[in-house]
Amino acid sequence: MPHTLASLVNHTALKLTVLAGEERLEAPVRWAHASELIDPVPYMEGGELLLITALKLDAEDAEATRRYVRRIAEAGVVGLGFAVGVNYEGVPQALVDAAREQGLPLLGVPRRTPFIAISKAVSAAVAADQYRAVTAGFEAQRELTRAALSAEGPAELLSRLAAHLDGWAALYDASGAVVAAAPDWAARRAARLTDDVGRLRERPAPASSVVSDTDGDDRVELQSLGTGRRARGVLAVGTAAPLGTAERYAVHSAVALLTLTTERSRALQDAEQRLGDAVLKMLLAGEPDHARAVAGRLYGGLLDAPFRVVVAEPVAGEEPSSGGAAGAGVLDALADAMDSAAARTGEAVLAVPDGGRLIVLVTDGGAAADACAAYAAEAEARAGAQPRARGRAARAEAGNGAWVAVGLSAPTGPIAAANAYRQAEQALSVARRRGRALVEHEDVAAGSVLPLLADDAVRAFADGLLRALREHDATGRGDLVASLRAWLARHGQWDAAAADLGVHRHTLRYRMRRVEEILGRSLDDADVRMELWLALKATSAPQGE
Repeated sequence: MPHTLASLVNHTALKLTVLAGEERLEAPVRWAHASELIDPVPYMEGGELLLITALKLDAEDAEATRRYVRRIAEAGVVGLGFAVGVNYEGVPQALVDAAREQGLPLLGVPRRTPFIAISKAVSAAVAADQYRAVTAGFEAQRELTRAALSAEGPAELLSRLAAHLDGWAALYDASGAVVAAAPDWAARRAARLTDDVGRLRERPAPASSVVSDTDGDDRVELQSLGTGRRARGVLAVGTAAPLGTAERYAVHSAVALLTLTTERSRALQDAEQRLGDAVLKMLLAGEPDHARAVAGRLYGGLLDAPFRVVVAEPVAGEEPSSGGAAGAGVLDALADAMDSAAARTGEAVLAVPDGGRLIVLVTDGGAAADACAAYAAEAEARAGAQPRARGRAARAEAGNGAWVAVGLSAPTGPIAAANAYRQAEQALSVARRRGRALVEHEDVAAGSVLPLLADDAVRAFADGLLRALREHDATGRGDLVASLRAWLARHGQWDAAAADLGVHRHTLRYRMRRVEEILGRSLDDADVRMELWLALKATSAPQGE
């Protein structure tokens, strides 16, 4: 308990008397300070008991005294102690009236009680309070350590922490999802803080923040967990009042313990990374038996069930970004989302950074695959892309902020892993071309080839191939482009194409001969007809389709 004015008044050795402000004696006293300055406010921090003899203050001047008391009260001074029998035989009535007007406790200090005795009493009380806080903090640390080592682990730790704080506590994983909360109702409260948690996770660890604009009546503090560049999780605590010293010790202990449980050693991470890289290389080299042998328990379960290959790249502006903090950040966030989802269901995930790419093997239909799809959908929404193909326009509208493009293979097994990797790369290429965050290989195989024509190089080729015909039509000497389109659409059927154009078939025959003469190519050649048809489709398709 903090020392209060009431405890000083009740201190039998000090023999203080209350002259004003009786209703505010429960105010905590941070320190006792003697000052005879006319304006001691610049040297006050708030929470002090100010001790004076009125050596320079004319305590009988009502106006001067009123200004003095008002100023120290506004500065946060919690009480005023006046030495009786030093410069004044009694306490001036003007001072008593001014203190009552401000509601400031005024204590009479008898001549036989030196100011230093009051300072020592306050100092001893502050030291005792700090000792109690440190002792309570150490006890909380021991209790939380036992909880962290129990079978329940972090869940039990949160339960003990919430009880110690007389509030609630919640743990978020690296993706920002709530993984544990205490008491149980706190999970709903914690879920409303995901945006604040997301902003904290974007800052280098360690980091903390106080959520001031919340939906509840509590005060919420967020603490990041981890020792590396990226936070491995976030601890949230909610209390009715700001944390005291003992509570602060407890929170710091919980942060340290949770960091130990959520942050794996760098050596272990490096070893798993090398093992995953070796397994992936063996699969892509067509050595599934060797891959299974190396995978062992860590990745063996993943290879026993149908899995999918994910290939992801960061995208910034109009072109994929092979590096940079923004690009690495979106891939890290995607990997965290899949890892966290897999951890909650006990799935294995094999993730290997490959230059500016991320290659991941995930269980078909599993939580990690669902998390990948959800992350991509959120990224696409942030980038302003539509569900359908929009090509470069989507990336241009997305601005310079990095987002992610993902290609997903069809379900496969270890024997066909190399083919699945090629499928994922093809799907990634289509995702980048269409401005999509995620494309599955099944969508590519089932879709139309026409959206693939929305490329600058294809359009340039098409414009060059048809330029001579368009220049001819621009002179008003015929409509060769429309006639060619109709004839190709009717598979060379003269009567049907002529009817579509509203001309005689002989007119159409003449126009097709002119097309051959201008282009210097024969329409009897199937390759020529194919190129002309694709050129017409490419130049007629909306930009960014």
